[in-house]
Amino acid sequence: MQDLLELLEGNPYPGRGIVVGNHRVYYWIMGRSANSRNRIFTKTEDGIRTEAYDPARLEDPSLIIYHPVRTMGEDLVVTNGDQTDTIVEAGDFFRGCLARRFEPDDPNWTPRISSILHPDGSFALSILKHADTVANQCTREFFCYEGVAEGEGYFISTYQGDGNPLPSFAGEPIKVTMPEPDEVWAALNPDNKVSLYTNVAGEVRLFNAREEE
Repeated sequence: MQDLLELLEGNPYPGRGIVVGNHRVYYWIMGRSANSRNRIFTKTEDGIRTEAYDPARLEDPSLIIYHPVRTMGEDLVVTNGDQTDTIVEAGDFFRGCLARRFEPDDPNWTPRISSILHPDGSFALSILKHADTVANQCTREFFCYEGVAEGEGYFISTYQGDGNPLPSFAGEPIKVTMPEPDEVWAALNPDNKVSLYTNVAGEVRLFNAREEE
């Protein structure tokens, strides 16, 4: 098991990330461009959405404005894109993920990462990414967990680190420690972090870098 704080402190750009633990979910976004950094998380009736901090400076809303978190019955769906809506509208995590593919941002082909947390503590994670061996085809990976011990979680992100093009996350979700929300926010790279959503047993907190300036 890896220390999540050490993992984040040693990586300047994991991109967007999801960590799911025992009735805990963390989701953050990062950005390298001015357009990506011009965002905040705001609450909605059934979750949260991304919004432009300064609407006048918003350039291209595609791929950066979406609902990362929504409820689906008693389940909580957390993703890095508008596949959240696809999953909720389908009423089924797996069917929703199977209907989508990686983001069309050549040459990065950013993976779509998704999770669902059930009331009994079980959860699933999904990664939809570009199939390196076959042009323009998608590999869809699913990982299902009956639960996890207190203080532990599983982590996935869009990227392994910074680069050009950005290297996609590889392998299975990483088993990590589950630190407190403030510690996670502090561990994210200060130049690239944008926002963090945390849900600990139903208590939601939002961290927005632009509101701290």
